[in-house]
Amino acid sequence: MKIKTAAAPLFFLLMVTSCQKEEKKTAVTTTKTTNDSVKTTKTEEKIDYTNFNIFSLSSISSAEKDSDVDFFISVSDIFNETPPIPADILKNQKQMSFEELQHFELDAPGRKKLLSGIHLTENDSLYIYNYQSNKLQKRPVSQLKAVAYLSPYMSDSEELDPESYMIGFQVENHRKITDYDKYDNAIAYFGNKNPFVENKMKAVKWQKASTDISKKYFSHSKLTQGKTYQSQYENITYYLQDYLEEGNITERKLVAINDRKEKVAEKTFSLAGSDGGEFLPLYGIDADEANVFQWTGHLFKGKSPVIFGFIAQSFGCPSISFLDKKEKDFPINCDNRH
Repeated sequence: MKIKTAAAPLFFLLMVTSCQKEEKKTAVTTTKTTNDSVKTTKTEEKIDYTNFNIFSLSSISSAEKDSDVDFFISVSDIFNETPPIPADILKNQKQMSFEELQHFELDAPGRKKLLSGIHLTENDSLYIYNYQSNKLQKRPVSQLKAVAYLSPYMSDSEELDPESYMIGFQVENHRKITDYDKYDNAIAYFGNKNPFVENKMKAVKWQKASTDISKKYFSHSKLTQGKTYQSQYENITYYLQDYLEEGNITERKLVAINDRKEKVAEKTFSLAGSDGGEFLPLYGIDADEANVFQWTGHLFKGKSPVIFGFIAQSFGCPSISFLDKKEKDFPINCDNRH
């Protein structure tokens, strides 16, 4: 079974492949911000961001037909109980073909356990927002199939147990394999209100910045300073500084400057301590419009603008960062197991 995770910020490494219990997260650190220059979106509808979870969408090759893919949202990252895999499947796995074990719909007790474990009800909805195309989908949870997909890292020679499966909800099935990237720039949320701001996201297109920018906005580092880039969003100018070690980019620092020339946010994206992570290409510098990874804008109701898409994760999942030091990053649950 071939599998690819969409959303990417989200790049090809968001493949549903995770070592959650041993994951090494790439460092993303917010170091400084002020409050008067970054606008938050105004809305009458208040969203409860306590225990808030967002998800990537995965495309998985269909077990029945190699030319088809299924789209699936795994909620295994937040489901803290034993996955509700029907006992008869595990008991009879020796008599079943590997294709038959690939995926199946959960039975009624399994669905009930899944919903309870992630604090959802049949009256809630799934919201999928594609920030590239500005398309929002809303689907009742009651109309979604609760399913299990076998981890792509399991082989037909291994004994299967409940943890061998990713559990969640099927979004589409038997789509043409050419649609595999349909949800690359989309994120999903389950709940009773739509948390997404529509039509306020923008691809970050970079250009080289003048040499004086580096001295003006970036502090001295033991690493060697590399190239400096800039981009614009509304009244905010972004500057991005490369830092090198032995000729390789190991850190990037971002500062956001308002139209009064004030530094309103500063973030550091580092590969230090990561296992296999790498920096994603910059649109306008080393990537064209068909390969945009950095996005910015107003994405969540009542929150400050976001920016994300700098690092391709090998282990762990990416995060969405806010231009406000009081806001913690939102991790994108992606079931990245190995």
